[in-house]
Amino acid sequence: MTTATGGQFDRRLMPPMILGAVLNPISSSIIAVALVPISLAFGASAWATTWLVSSLYLATSVGQPLVGRLVDTFGPRRLYLIGTTMAGIAGVIGALAPDLGVLVVARVILGFGTCAGYPAAMYLIRSEAKRTGQDSPGGILTALAVSSQTIAVIGPTLGGLLIGVGGWRTTFAINVPLAIACIILGAIRLPHTPTTGGFQVLRKLDYAGILLFTSTLVTLLLFLMGIRPANAYLLAIAVAAGTGFAFRELRCADPFIDIRVLGGNRPLLFTFARNFLGYTVSYGFIYGFTQWLEDGRGLSASVAGIVLIPMFAVAILVSSLTGRRKEIRVKLLVGLATQIVACALLLFLGGSSAIWMLLVVALVVGVPQALNSLANQNAVYYQADPARLGASSGLLRTFTYLGAIVASATSGAFYGQRASTQGLHELAIFLLVVAALFFALTLIDRSLQAATAARNIQK
Repeated sequence: MTTATGGQFDRRLMPPMILGAVLNPISSSIIAVALVPISLAFGASAWATTWLVSSLYLATSVGQPLVGRLVDTFGPRRLYLIGTTMAGIAGVIGALAPDLGVLVVARVILGFGTCAGYPAAMYLIRSEAKRTGQDSPGGILTALAVSSQTIAVIGPTLGGLLIGVGGWRTTFAINVPLAIACIILGAIRLPHTPTTGGFQVLRKLDYAGILLFTSTLVTLLLFLMGIRPANAYLLAIAVAAGTGFAFRELRCADPFIDIRVLGGNRPLLFTFARNFLGYTVSYGFIYGFTQWLEDGRGLSASVAGIVLIPMFAVAILVSSLTGRRKEIRVKLLVGLATQIVACALLLFLGGSSAIWMLLVVALVVGVPQALNSLANQNAVYYQADPARLGASSGLLRTFTYLGAIVASATSGAFYGQRASTQGLHELAIFLLVVAALFFALTLIDRSLQAATAARNIQK
């Protein structure tokens, strides 16, 4: 492909960028309405099906910073094509899976396969800004946010429709045509870029750091999924592995995650923390609320997906209306206020709640889903070192999925065998506490004003 010349962003890059970026959020959320049907098909508990959620997020938590770094080294095209091919293979395995274990394997492959889309898109945005000399990506970033962040909300609705047509296996099979479209568009439109460092980078990867990071996440997840004194050893292992990881990364010449860069960039660290807290609440809704609609409220997967349509519609509308606005801190505070209201509304739901009440909850949740993701994405763009934007973008997604891991683990812990109303109320109290921490962190972070000023200067 030959990139466009002149002073305008090459619009031919937009279709593969957007389609590649949405593979992960759609795959992440589409499973929400399929958990109960899968549980019934294989005779598994709500706790066991949580692994379908957590396995994908474990893969993406490790894969995002790794693939982001490889994108910075090898360019976006190679990683994009490899990743989307893996996503298609995962779709085939999931659609034909004979048991829950094989489904978990498919979700792991899918998690790794969908890691490349977002870092590749951010790499292309920065390279186009450098080529054109116009560092004003507001509209492009808004389109990316609408498609990759807020469109995650359409996953449960799409999943409900697919299940109504062909059963839960269609929620895996849908990845096949999406992956084929990505491969075709990526091969035709993504540019060939020179390799920085060559394949020596693969030999120098911090495999010890990757192993310690993975061990920390797995043991922490196991502890969160069964919090009780007998499992305290898991928390101890997680703390030990995390300490070892930090020790290793601080002394490694070429670390997996450069903790020294994070330590020297407090605004970026605050943004990652906000992203983690915000998505803990968001995915708590996507999985916890959706499972309760089917199990606790007794709705079918298709009807549960329809109930969630207001969340999708509001998220897209709010993103479209506010994407170009510069007030990062204001977006976060408004998003937080509505997020707290949404958590409180869950406490008033029960097994006989009217449909209109469920629609109101979905409507309110759509606002923070849009505002929080937009604000944090824009903050990273202006806070990160331009030379490491791919890695920083991947790390932002890692914190997104760390939040999702906590959300899925706590949902499984609160629900146990089934998604009961009592479990929903306990989950709501937990989400309220997390939202309050998010609010406090936003209030004390004065660096957000500097990020907003940077947007003004760039414009």
